[in-house]
Amino acid sequence: MKFTLPARLLLLLTAPLLLLTTPLLAADWPQLRGPHFNGSTTETNLPTNWSQTENIAWSADMPGPSSATPCVWGDHVFVSSTDPANDTLIAMAFDRNTGKLRWRHTVGQGIRKDSRSTFSAPSPATDGKVVIFFYGNGKMFAYDFAGHQQWTKNVGPFAFGWTFSSSPLLHGGKLYLQILQNRGDSGNVKSYLLALDPNTGRQLWKHVRPSQAVGESLEAFNTPMPYEHNGRKQLLVNGGDAVTGHDLESGKELWRWETWNHEKIGHWRLVPSPVAGEGVVLLCAPKKNPVYALPTNKSGTLTDKDLYWVSAGERNITSDVSTPAFYDGDFFILSKSRRALSRVAPKTGEIKWTTQLKSRRALEASPLAADGKIYLLDFDGVATVVNAADGKIINVIPMEDKENLGSDFIRSSIIAAHGQLFIRTNTKLYCVGKR
Repeated sequence: MKFTLPARLLLLLTAPLLLLTTPLLAADWPQLRGPHFNGSTTETNLPTNWSQTENIAWSADMPGPSSATPCVWGDHVFVSSTDPANDTLIAMAFDRNTGKLRWRHTVGQGIRKDSRSTFSAPSPATDGKVVIFFYGNGKMFAYDFAGHQQWTKNVGPFAFGWTFSSSPLLHGGKLYLQILQNRGDSGNVKSYLLALDPNTGRQLWKHVRPSQAVGESLEAFNTPMPYEHNGRKQLLVNGGDAVTGHDLESGKELWRWETWNHEKIGHWRLVPSPVAGEGVVLLCAPKKNPVYALPTNKSGTLTDKDLYWVSAGERNITSDVSTPAFYDGDFFILSKSRRALSRVAPKTGEIKWTTQLKSRRALEASPLAADGKIYLLDFDGVATVVNAADGKIINVIPMEDKENLGSDFIRSSIIAAHGQLFIRTNTKLYCVGKR
């Protein structure tokens, strides 16, 4: 089509308006800690007011409890679950628009080894091509979006006192998994990092990760996280009384800090995953112990002189289970024992605010940070919405009926994708917001 001069001018004048009025593409939530690996998303217009029946796009019945966080890609919602009635493990996919079950697979018999968790605690992960389901019994399954199995692999057995719960990580065309375990009955069991081809399950590399820890302190139940700052790309790993940075292509260790458990206490298992921002990574010590802030641009063995700050004394913030979020230039750290949420500056440790939550029960689900708000979920399935700017509580919303709570605590984190919230309780998966 040939434009006249006025038409060209009209197009130039209206193009910026078209850009301003065209909505931005909504974000997916592809794995445990979201699109940025730090519990945050750029999603906007997220709801703050809903109930189990109001402002709900849809809800789907869950066959049983699970600590796994759902993941979302496009019109697919992937969920790991237990089915206590049949004592089986389940992999499921739902239609994000309607909540209709797209497919369901039974992937294992036996749902637990202890009373505190289940084998379905690890969260699924997807890269838009395949979705990876991993379970604490060592079984891993890859499906395409139509639900056809692409491959399966058993990376067990493991040497853990409790149920293993590290989630798979998909990043840069590789599937990463960490197994930081105790030394087993023989005393010769190793901890290691594993990289696989997500399309075939073929092993790309295996890196043995040494540790000076003893007993249960060798064990970590968290997930490694990739981080890039000032052009440096690495895989961050917490556990075994150490935080380390690794080369993404080989697993080679780039740096290490391991002087936080001076007394070699033997029961400091680690649950929070590493979270980084502004060139700072947090290591959250267990059992009401401090949070440590370290630089990510060092090499070799770091000492206490390299620390940015430690949350001791007046800055007594802890995170025994929940992984902090990084959002709007700050960390948001949730304390299970204090039932409190704090906003903390990365390099100084300045506490900008601390909010005492109204939860009656403890909180182990990790915070979601998005749209100027922090979303939390406690053991009873009570959701709390907090203003990220000032820490004021916006809303408190129960999402599970008391008669459905049972003995399994609710630990699945709230996530956001495509303008909606997804909340997983023991009995339901809720899609909160407009259809």
